Parts: sequence; C-alpha cells; structure tokens
Amino acid sequence: MSTLPNLLERHCAHGAPALDAAAVAALHAQVPDWSIDGDALARRFAFRDFHETMAFVNALAWIAHREDHHPDLHVGYDRCTVRFTTHSAGNALSANDFICAARTDALFAQGSAT
Repeated sequence: MSTLPNLLERHCAHGAPALDAAAVAALHAQVPDWSIDGDALARRFAFRDFHETMAFVNALAWIAHREDHHPDLHVGYDRCTVRFTTHSAGNALSANDFICAARTDALFAQGSAT
C-alpha cells in the first residue's frame, strides 16, 4: 500500500523539481494506464466520435489551465493522445505530471460512465 498522498488530493506546484527514478516508479503506480515515454507520461484515449473527443479536450484544457500545467495533445476524430512533461524541470517528469495524469483519468472516467 502506498504512503503517498492520493494524486487527486494534490495540486500542481510552480517550479516542481524533476523526480528521481524511485519517485517516478512510486507515482506511476497510481496512474498505471499511463506509459513512461522518454521523459514524458503518455496515454491514448479513445472516444465514439469527434464530438466526444473535443468535449474531452476542452475539459482537459480547463483542468490544465487551472493547474497551470499544460500537456501536449495529439487529437484525431475519435482519439486523443495526452503527454505530460515538466519543461521547467528540464523536460523531465515532476509530481505535476502525475497529478495532471490522475485528473485526466478522473475526467475520462466521468465521461465514460455516461
């Protein structure tokens, strides 16, 4: 059982430092659907159509703006790939990436439940 605070209870911090490998592994366990892709945390989301894709992207944009931590997005008709990395930490992973990944998962789960 993790002793780390639940990622959904946290908010992004300005100037978050790069994480070491042990911290990355511990936080990654809380967002297992995401992959470590180089220095980024990435996940592909699938939707029924363009409308659902864009609704997700717009909601994610609001979350990213609120957290002041913005992903790279690759958007298609029925899919969106989301990649988080922390540019201010030398394009490395920080806690902010995992916090936003957890918030993105929660957003997707909310939309998938309807």
